[in-house]
Amino acid sequence: MELPFELDLSKKVAVVTGGAGVLCSTFSEALAEAGASVAILDINLEGAEKVAAKITKAGGTALVIKTNILEKESLEEARKTVREKLGSCDILINGAGGNHPSGTTTKDYLEPADLEGVEEDITTFFDLDAGGIQFVFNLNFLGALLTSQVFSQDMAKKENSTIINVSSMNAFTPLTRIPAYSGAKAAVSNFTQWLAVHLSKVGVRVNALAPGFFETEQNQALLRDEDGDYSARAKKILGQTPMDRFGEAEELLGTLFWLVSPKASGFVTGTVIPIDGGFSAYSGV
Repeated sequence: MELPFELDLSKKVAVVTGGAGVLCSTFSEALAEAGASVAILDINLEGAEKVAAKITKAGGTALVIKTNILEKESLEEARKTVREKLGSCDILINGAGGNHPSGTTTKDYLEPADLEGVEEDITTFFDLDAGGIQFVFNLNFLGALLTSQVFSQDMAKKENSTIINVSSMNAFTPLTRIPAYSGAKAAVSNFTQWLAVHLSKVGVRVNALAPGFFETEQNQALLRDEDGDYSARAKKILGQTPMDRFGEAEELLGTLFWLVSPKASGFVTGTVIPIDGGFSAYSGV
């Protein structure tokens, strides 16, 4: 992997939730290549082990812990294991997240015909399932809160600790169809600012990345049709992205490295940085 710039993270311990995913696996590999010992926390044990294998093959240090970020007991066990095997956490990446079909509408707009049930097999705003919406909020917001609550206990006792949350450009302007995910990411951004203030006196900096559109396993069905071509929704997204393309996971690393480096961003806390090819800046006109 080609790192954006040199950063010495030797003797640092990084904990990455959702580390088996496309974006957070890239974060894990980059942090390890910069010298950090990386603990990959994910409920997907097989996927996390594949990421760890790549890290160790490249000469890095990685630890895999199957963790449910919505269960505090599971997080406490993970914290104990990290401390025993690697040492206490210096860098926490709250990257676990995602959406759920039952918190998603079928169409961008509610139309009069939808009220009459003319078109079958669609999910309108009135059909959204409370359980699905709660799942999305818990996974994105509550998971970040609980993980921070557990691991920052150690971070508050040492110098130059930092928490990086993963928000989304949805937090700035909600996308159609996904009210639960957009709202949950807005909560993550708000929580980032709150926690940055709350932990400021103990020297823990808290910031967030707000990625735009990146192709991942989770959104393949949304962005590609059966032939592998861009879907109508993908083309609409690209039409609203001034740089006219999707991002590459490696393009998040420069901002990540800047935020985890106390020399580069020691006076930066409470920020949410868009990395979206201009999507959140474009009005469409």
